[in-house]
Amino acid sequence: MIRNLLFGAFFILIWACGPPPERNCSNFKTGKFSFTTTIDGEEKKTIFTRYEDVEVDEFEGKVDSSSIRWINDCEYVLKNIRPKNKEEEKSIHIKILTTAQSSYTFEYNVIGDTRKFKGTAHKVD
Repeated sequence: MIRNLLFGAFFILIWACGPPPERNCSNFKTGKFSFTTTIDGEEKKTIFTRYEDVEVDEFEGKVDSSSIRWINDCEYVLKNIRPKNKEEEKSIHIKILTTAQSSYTFEYNVIGDTRKFKGTAHKVD
């Protein structure tokens, strides 16, 4: 009886866990992407192009550039190249959590701030 319970518990554990999420971060180190977020109840879209060590963002008609420092294949830090104020001087830590064929889900936060946010970026052809 105990043997059957253990076997059943093992089967449920294996079935519930399933395969780990896909995480092919190197597929997203470079390219053009779009990201939509809600700010003050309004959806805002950012288009960004990432190169090996620079990211160029287009947001509401403004273009901004940030340097990229890769921590590993799935984590990097963005630092604004030409900050216009103290807020823009703060670096942003980004961690890719899962990947799909043409998108990835990530977690990000301002370094020094404990609040973390999630988003999904979609590759633009």
